[in-house]
Amino acid sequence: MFSCGVKTTQSLISDGNYDAAINRAVEALKTNRDSKGKQDYVYLLEEAFAKAKDRDLRNLEMLEKEKNPANLELIYNTYVQLNNRQEKIRPILPLQLLKQGKSAQFLFDNYSDQIINSKNALSKFLYENAQVLLKSPNKLDSRKAYDDLVYIESINPNYKNAKKLINDAQLKGTDFVNVYAANETNMVIPKQLQDDLLDFSDYGLNDKWTVYHNTRQKNINYDYSLILNFREIHISPEQIKEKEFIKEKEIKDGVKTLLDSRGKPVKDSLGRPIKIDNFKKITIRIFEFRQFKACQVAAKVDYVDLKSNKLLQSFPVASEYIFENVYSTYRGDKNACDESYLGYFNKRAVPFPNNEQMVFDTGEDLKAKFKNIIIRNRFR
Repeated sequence: MFSCGVKTTQSLISDGNYDAAINRAVEALKTNRDSKGKQDYVYLLEEAFAKAKDRDLRNLEMLEKEKNPANLELIYNTYVQLNNRQEKIRPILPLQLLKQGKSAQFLFDNYSDQIINSKNALSKFLYENAQVLLKSPNKLDSRKAYDDLVYIESINPNYKNAKKLINDAQLKGTDFVNVYAANETNMVIPKQLQDDLLDFSDYGLNDKWTVYHNTRQKNINYDYSLILNFREIHISPEQIKEKEFIKEKEIKDGVKTLLDSRGKPVKDSLGRPIKIDNFKKITIRIFEFRQFKACQVAAKVDYVDLKSNKLLQSFPVASEYIFENVYSTYRGDKNACDESYLGYFNKRAVPFPNNEQMVFDTGEDLKAKFKNIIIRNRFR
């Protein structure tokens, strides 16, 4: 296993994956680093560090000569990488080369000035670029400015007024959506249903760049409208359907003597009459009553671009709620019934829900479908 680890580290160096090789060697040298068995890792770490540093410094020389602002982030990150690489190795030093009787050589440099200078140059470039982007009417530019400003704040906290500009960019880059319901039917839509359908706190739909409001707020220019249009509402008449049917069952009713075809008792080998179960037929006449009322709501969800006042998309949505109550009375022996049916004998007629309640009761299904449409068709 040790030999395999060394070969893997050697292979990483041969492929130019110097930092991966450094990570493996440092991990191996965290314990027993002065033992003879760890010497290969010391040599490999020395080699990988020197080659990684040399490559980074050569890249930096070329990048700095180009004087291209687009290189500033790479320059900054390279200096950070040079410093972090040293700090990764520093805790396990010194490392001994036992055959040579000396310590392995790791030429560390102080990159603090370069890190600070490159960080400030990068921050200045991104800050000025963000200011330009924020003047654009394009929301995508504001979102790019937001990302750059957040990055500045992460590497250079409290840089100028970056925090304020972050809030400005967030506001300018956000799509604000006004959501409301419209009633095109000749029936009253319960206010509680409308409020529930448009309560987006339950939907969890707000994201980084899209905010839904079911009440228009001052000082906000809305980009889109999301309209739930109620088109049709059908409510069936209250119905009570009656059904009468008979159930029969044979049940055990004691025992009787087994008789032969001539009506004489059949006896066993000891001369005793053979007894068998006696069955009798029981009957029940059931009078079943089924209360029924149904409500169907048809609607559509419209996406409207308020800047152009154009309908972008429209999606149909429909929901149904059925009220049903079944209860029964009987004459006869209820033991003739299936056990699963017995509960209906304990039920009674109940008042039918009114039309407004029927419409309201479609709400849960309607809300789930409404939410699903929005999730599958988000504003971008």
